[in-house]
Amino acid sequence: MIKVKEFFDKATWTLTYVVIDEETQDAVVIDPVWDYDPASSKTSETSARQVIDFISKQELKLHLILETHAHADHLSGSQILKREFPQAQIAIGSRIKEVQNVFKDVFALPESFKTDGSQFDRLLEDGEIVSAGSIEFKVIFTPGHTPACATYLIDDNLFVGDALFMPDYGTGRCDFPAGSAIDMYHSVHDRLYELSDHLKVYTGHDYMPEGRPLRFVATLGEEKRENIQLRKETKLEEFVQSRKERDRKLSAPKLLLPSVQVNITAGLLPEPEKNGRRYLKIPIE
Repeated sequence: MIKVKEFFDKATWTLTYVVIDEETQDAVVIDPVWDYDPASSKTSETSARQVIDFISKQELKLHLILETHAHADHLSGSQILKREFPQAQIAIGSRIKEVQNVFKDVFALPESFKTDGSQFDRLLEDGEIVSAGSIEFKVIFTPGHTPACATYLIDDNLFVGDALFMPDYGTGRCDFPAGSAIDMYHSVHDRLYELSDHLKVYTGHDYMPEGRPLRFVATLGEEKRENIQLRKETKLEEFVQSRKERDRKLSAPKLLLPSVQVNITAGLLPEPEKNGRRYLKIPIE
């Protein structure tokens, strides 16, 4: 039987999930967080340590650390988990190569920076059936928020990253480099909404609109009927117009620039400079 344990990072509104086969204790982790304070440029492992401690206490066998995409609002904690569980592989959708190409230019990264996804242990393909011990799941590419977004269908559970949020919040934004509201519509409406209503949708974030309590799971049927931005009957033109209008009003995530640089390299920081310190690049407009 599959069990899902969530961890919520209020600082970035991010959900991390540990998915467990209770019979075998096999497990995967989805979207771990590495805490980062942009004012002091200091990191901490508080969020990742909660996940590590849970895995250790439950004596789970961690096989995969899955990223739904290269996040723009938090640093990935995948390398922290891999340090503790070196047998686990870090995996992401293979279209991460496109995202690496885009941001190699944005940050003027050196020619030596590889855009072949090789920083990750494993690149996953659309429609691939993946085995992690006794846990088997399907990879569904759901681009729109970024080109490399992927949803993971594990048993009756859909881990959608930023493709969908709770019905009262809508979908992920589509205004990042190489994002596309048209792609988002087709990913959600034509792919996810073709699946069974009973499936449970686990979101990558919850922003608790109007101060409501934390909520991170809804049925796919609820999303189809009630999502305030994209319901089953919503037309492409209607969604694209409303999504673009919404995106124009949004501020950039405060951790956008540091997050993307780290996350396109599977959570690895740049190599130290001659003084022993590591540096991130911040472009100026």
